[in-house]
Amino acid sequence: MSTFSTQRSSWLCLPTWPVQNAVMVEGERSGTEPRSFLTCVREVARLLGVGDIATEPKDLHARRLALAVRKPLLERARLPEEWFDPLMAAAVYDPDPSLCRWFVEPAVYAFGRRRVMAALVDYLRCGTDAERAGAVRAWYCAHAPLRADRSPAYGSNGIRNPALDESQDIEAAWLEASMQVFAEATDLQMSYRVLLNLPTSRAAYPPPLHQLLASTLASARAHPDPHIRRWAAAADHEGA
Repeated sequence: MSTFSTQRSSWLCLPTWPVQNAVMVEGERSGTEPRSFLTCVREVARLLGVGDIATEPKDLHARRLALAVRKPLLERARLPEEWFDPLMAAAVYDPDPSLCRWFVEPAVYAFGRRRVMAALVDYLRCGTDAERAGAVRAWYCAHAPLRADRSPAYGSNGIRNPALDESQDIEAAWLEASMQVFAEATDLQMSYRVLLNLPTSRAAYPPPLHQLLASTLASARAHPDPHIRRWAAAADHEGA
C-alpha cells in the first residue's frame, strides 16, 4: 500500500461550493519519519523505479531526487491512478514556488487541470498551515498553459478531452476557500498568503460569493497589517 492513501473528506471538510471529483488527501505518517518534501519525493521516486542513493543534507537530497524524477514523469503517456496522491503531496510539500511545477505539471497532463485544482482546494480547506501554504504555491503552477508537444499524456494526435481541464467552478471554490481561511486564520503569514493571492476585482467573483467578499474586504480594511490593508484599498479602487 502506498505511503499516501486516499481517504474521503470528513464532514468537517465538505465543500460549500460545488466541486466535482474533488479528493481530500490525508497522508499517513510513515513510521517514525514525519511527512516532509523528502519523504514525498521518495515515494514518487519509488513509484517510478528511480533509485535513491543520495547522501546530501536533507534539502539538497530532496531537490536532487526531484530533479531525477522530473523528466521521466513528463515522458510517460499515462500515469497510474495510484500516482495522483503522491504527486500532489510532493507538489504541496515542495518549498519552492517555481520548482513545485515539476510535480504539478505531469499531474495536470495525465489527470487533468480540473482534478489537480480540486485536490489543491481540498488541501487549502482541510490541510495544515504548511499544506495550505504549499497549496497556494502549487495553485499558481496549476495554471500553466498546456502544449501537445510537451507531454505524450496530453492526448493522442494532439487531441485532449476539454472536460479534463474545465475548472470554472473549481476556481470559484478556491476563491471561497481562500476567503474562509483568511477569516479563520490566527497566523499573520497565513492571512497574508491567502489574501494577497486573491483578485481585487469584484468581477472575478461569482455572485454567490459577493457577500463573503464584502465581509473579507471589511476585515482587510480594519486589519493591523499594512499589506493586507493595501490589498483592501486596491480592491476598493477597482470597485470590489
